Amino acid sequence: MEKTRVVIVGASHGGHQSILELLHRYDNLDITLFEAGDFISFMSCGMELYLENSVTNVSDVRNFEPKLFTDQGIHILNNHKVSQINADDKTLTVNDTVSGKSQTVAYDKLILSSGVVPNRLPVPGHDLANVALMRGYDWATTIKAKLDDPSVQNITVIGAGYIGIEAAEASRKAGKHVTLIDMIDRPLGTYLDHDMTDILTQHLTTQGVDLIMGATIKAFKGHDRVTGVETDKGTVDTDFVIQAAGVKPSTDWLKGTVDLDDHGFIQTNEYLQTNLPDVYAIGDATLAYSIAAETKLPIALATVARREARYVCQHLFEKQPTVPFKGLVGSSALSVFDYHFATSGLNTTTAKKAGVPVSISFYQDTLRPSYVPADKNNPTVSANLVFDPATHRILGGAVLSTYDVTAQGNVLALAISQRLRLEDLAETDFFFQPGFDRQWSLWNLAAQHALGESQF
Repeated sequence: MEKTRVVIVGASHGGHQSILELLHRYDNLDITLFEAGDFISFMSCGMELYLENSVTNVSDVRNFEPKLFTDQGIHILNNHKVSQINADDKTLTVNDTVSGKSQTVAYDKLILSSGVVPNRLPVPGHDLANVALMRGYDWATTIKAKLDDPSVQNITVIGAGYIGIEAAEASRKAGKHVTLIDMIDRPLGTYLDHDMTDILTQHLTTQGVDLIMGATIKAFKGHDRVTGVETDKGTVDTDFVIQAAGVKPSTDWLKGTVDLDDHGFIQTNEYLQTNLPDVYAIGDATLAYSIAAETKLPIALATVARREARYVCQHLFEKQPTVPFKGLVGSSALSVFDYHFATSGLNTTTAKKAGVPVSISFYQDTLRPSYVPADKNNPTVSANLVFDPATHRILGGAVLSTYDVTAQGNVLALAISQRLRLEDLAETDFFFQPGFDRQWSLWNLAAQHALGESQF
């Protein structure tokens, strides 16, 4: 019996999960995965751990080794860039970037998980030596070498999102003088609301990170290598620049074939199908349906790609899937030196972009009962809730502390996905034990505060 040919483009989280699902669910498939890069499935989200010497080896910071699947008959080809979809005859044009040869590969089902590429600032001097990107295996090893180089003393990080914060922290821990620059007015401003970014801004300064917010990069200065970063607020002397200024979909090769939006994101329907028959798209190069916003948003997370891959493979051989993809919440977490935070769903920035009216409530208290001294592991915990002002439906929020409370973000994610209201969360039966929490749990108290109840 002839095998059904399933081709996957991209070896990161979406591609990895697709193979796992296909192997688990189906027999008699001929599965091929093409990856444009040399190193299969490097996890850029694990780069900070590598830079801080907290991993076994840089080559272990990956989703999978090809041998895991090639031993099972899966074709895993690195350095193979898919350049064209020929929808009429259901073939792909694939270029071997090492040999320069191209080939035509047939498919019955095609899963696009092409991901994103980091933005390079289009300013003079962008091609100077010692200007790096915070993404991928090659840049990870380049940055690590600079952190270990005693001649590199001043590092400038451009972009104060998750990746930029990770770069700044790793650089400080390596003993470097660090300047963090962003065009927005506060670090992590697109992820957290003001109450929490105010705390983290002060903490970053305390940890020795120089902040230049609300700045525009004019140029990278230098001759053969970078020696300064020119902004509209002055020039920063530097030995090394790490660019973490956002990403864009890796979809230029799809223009004119697959429907894209104005920003280059692949357009999919409620079944994650593209405009081409038997061609599906998942991951960072698509817009994900947000349960909180009830519309599609860019949610570039590994968790999103994996859940989308699971759905696509479950329904891959149905002419029309029995159910649409239910959507996602979008949850993430990060450490910023001594602080840890988790966030889920919408904040005021993302809500505004989605056109969703929201109210926000900020609550702060101690982790455990007040009779436990602060120096006995009873730190301050901050929590905020974003909710629909009319219905009190919970749409998002975040939690922050020097104590690791990030697992509380999963509670919030569940509340959002189940469309709970403040009233539900205010009374949910969580456990109490004074070695861990208060008589009412953190989210009970935060919801009660949002409802205007007297402080417990």
